[in-house]
Amino acid sequence: MVASRRVPDSDEAVGLADRLHSAAIHLLRRLRRTDPMTGVSAAQLSALSVLMSGPRTIGELASAEQVQPPTISRLIRQMEAEGLVQRERDAADQRVVWVGSTDTGQRILARGRELRVSTLAREIAALEGGQRQALAAGLAVIDTLLGRLYN
Repeated sequence: MVASRRVPDSDEAVGLADRLHSAAIHLLRRLRRTDPMTGVSAAQLSALSVLMSGPRTIGELASAEQVQPPTISRLIRQMEAEGLVQRERDAADQRVVWVGSTDTGQRILARGRELRVSTLAREIAALEGGQRQALAAGLAVIDTLLGRLYN
């Protein structure tokens, strides 16, 4: 006799998706409370996080941040004045401007991440051992979901 695997129904999947979505949003909102300690705005931290993978054009950055190019241009001007980013014209096409983070911008982004991770680590350390193991197992599933979403 072959055991059949139970396939979750659509309602169960929707319920889990809704809970995960809500938890992710609430977790990030709570962790963002440490962001003011970096000395830069949330929008600046977000732009710096996009630039972590390397320089981007204004259009690419606007798309990643889901804002219009004039909005990102204003933000980049402010960030450039504060020494967080630098602009460079493309050698092959002078119309294209690349924006990259400076060492200062990278340090601030790293500080923001450190503050968020430290806050979260304190709360995780307070969990019981079984809860931490369940969290680790859940994170493995989330990693699988992320892989599916990015493919």
